[in-house]
Amino acid sequence: MGFFSASLGISCADCHTAESGGEWAKYADDSERKRRTRGMIAMVNLINKNFFGGKRELTCYTCHRGSTTPETTPDLTQFYSTLRYREPDRFVNPFPGAPGAEQVLDKYLQAIGGAEKISRLTSLVAKGTYQTYGIPKKYPLEMFAKAPAQRTVIVHELAGGDSIDTCDGHEAWTVAPALLTPLPVQQRTGGEVDAAKLTAALTFPGQIKTLLHDWRVGPPAVIDDRDMTLVQGTMNGQFPVNLYFDDETALLSRTVTYADSPVGLAPIQVDYGDYRELGGAKLPLKLVVTWLDGRSIIQLTDAQVNVPIDPVRFARPAALPGAAAR
Repeated sequence: MGFFSASLGISCADCHTAESGGEWAKYADDSERKRRTRGMIAMVNLINKNFFGGKRELTCYTCHRGSTTPETTPDLTQFYSTLRYREPDRFVNPFPGAPGAEQVLDKYLQAIGGAEKISRLTSLVAKGTYQTYGIPKKYPLEMFAKAPAQRTVIVHELAGGDSIDTCDGHEAWTVAPALLTPLPVQQRTGGEVDAAKLTAALTFPGQIKTLLHDWRVGPPAVIDDRDMTLVQGTMNGQFPVNLYFDDETALLSRTVTYADSPVGLAPIQVDYGDYRELGGAKLPLKLVVTWLDGRSIIQLTDAQVNVPIDPVRFARPAALPGAAAR
């Protein structure tokens, strides 16, 4: 759904009926726009099959680019205005003259305190705030993390209840309230699990060299007017994981992972900031998570490291009262 939203610049209400807001079953009601969408998916699949040997070279985004009606006439401002940085969604060729990936990673580890101090980090417990896209209110938040890759984030009072995201190092789940009917526990799959595991593991950056494989350094990048070094690796051998390190501070500034879907790749971006010293190491206390149909800002204000955490914190969360089974 997020891929459709980003490709056509629409929201849930554009495809689902008005009655969907009061009853989840109504989301399945058919509509003219849904029928048109299924026809467009069939068209795109046929083009990829007939002209590209079944390889996904054409998606909704190829033509729509954020509009329900594809443009047919070139826009000159797209050619003569400042070009935006284009996120690579494929493996890049190693950039000539660039430092080796291990050199970049070692410089990052040194900048945040050195490998020895970082290796002593085993857990993180924090409180803070959570802000979601388009809503100025900041909600209270709790975070629990344990090495190597366990992490739970609880947002309180969101839509009248608690929202929980959990990764136990192997699987990941999310459960959230809604204004009318609570959502069931949703188990993440594919690239969403990879993104959850990577974010959890990077809480303890001493293991960064073993998180990914097939490392390579790509061409220079500029993000928010700052020069960055792009380092790519992969978790599954299919899609890259992009990591951006600030050339001046050597700190990790951004990660981008990709979740596959039947209609195209969905990028998941995490921006890191507000590095503070905790337990002898510098850790980011601000995380901005951006995906195709949303953005959240996590700001930690009270964090402690190397404290005991009950293992139940990383178990599959229970369904909220009133949620439908799934």
